Amino acid sequence: MEINETFIKGLFVIKPKVFEDNRGYFFESYNKELFGKLGIPSDFVQDNQSMSDKNVLRGLHFQKEPFAQGKLVRVLKGSVLDVAVDIRKNSHTYGRHYKHILSEENKLMMWIPEGFAHGFLTLENQTVFFYKCTTYYNKQSEASILWNDPKLAIDWGITNPIISEKDAKSPLF
Repeated sequence: MEINETFIKGLFVIKPKVFEDNRGYFFESYNKELFGKLGIPSDFVQDNQSMSDKNVLRGLHFQKEPFAQGKLVRVLKGSVLDVAVDIRKNSHTYGRHYKHILSEENKLMMWIPEGFAHGFLTLENQTVFFYKCTTYYNKQSEASILWNDPKLAIDWGITNPIISEKDAKSPLF
């Protein structure tokens, strides 16, 4: 497994070692010992999965303390433009974002620690997105940032995505 830290401390892109043959493929998607050496928690308490058609944008979501979530994310089918925004007020990259394409083809994963807003744009129909969370969902602590906030200047590559009514009403950063 190849694990690369991005320019934002604590945010990793993970490339599994994939073994392919005429039967298909196999790869290890989680390794407690290896991830633990990097400070990635091993106590995941909830798995989530979504399916969306092309041009659906979900996010930018996060949970406030004390229910902040770390997320290990990947795509099972299709592809997404995955975006993480550093909202840790004491971080030197506060307000900056990192984006990467995750797909069933490249099998890349991202570790998004607590203190980040997260969102993704689906690039194909019937994209299946999967993530493991370190904390249970807590409705009272859920929050969001407007996906096209000019201060964040995220280039999603689209001007009119399909978004939920709730995400359309998200506050500015």
